Amino acid sequence: MKAESFLPDDYRPAENEPFMNERQLEYFRRKLVIWKQELLDQSAETIEGLQGSARNVPDIADRASEETDRALELRTRDRQRKLVSKIDAALRRIENGEYGFCDVTGEPISLKRLDARPIATMTLEAQEKHERRERVHRED
Repeated sequence: MKAESFLPDDYRPAENEPFMNERQLEYFRRKLVIWKQELLDQSAETIEGLQGSARNVPDIADRASEETDRALELRTRDRQRKLVSKIDAALRRIENGEYGFCDVTGEPISLKRLDARPIATMTLEAQEKHERRERVHRED
């Protein structure tokens, strides 16, 4: 994809242009790549921080506090890992020409939604319906 040469820094996808044209695809590809790099950088910092704090703390309250902090860091890291795999899936959809279309209905996902959540795989309506169904099954 050679969209880079004609994508200005201030470009924002607009409703009045063809949906998922080269410029829009490049815009979302860049957004996803930058987001992924930020997450990977944060993960590296987390790992360094955890390695640096792996010390024996004699005070029981301090040790409990440190272990709670480590558990929180690891949970955050796990969420980031899952997010990176969703970003990778979105990048694959861009390459396959499937990006921006709802997995359920096949309809275009709004540009506003994709800008806010570039890993979205469903239209807002399909997502809400999916979440309602999940809530109903959870309550059973």
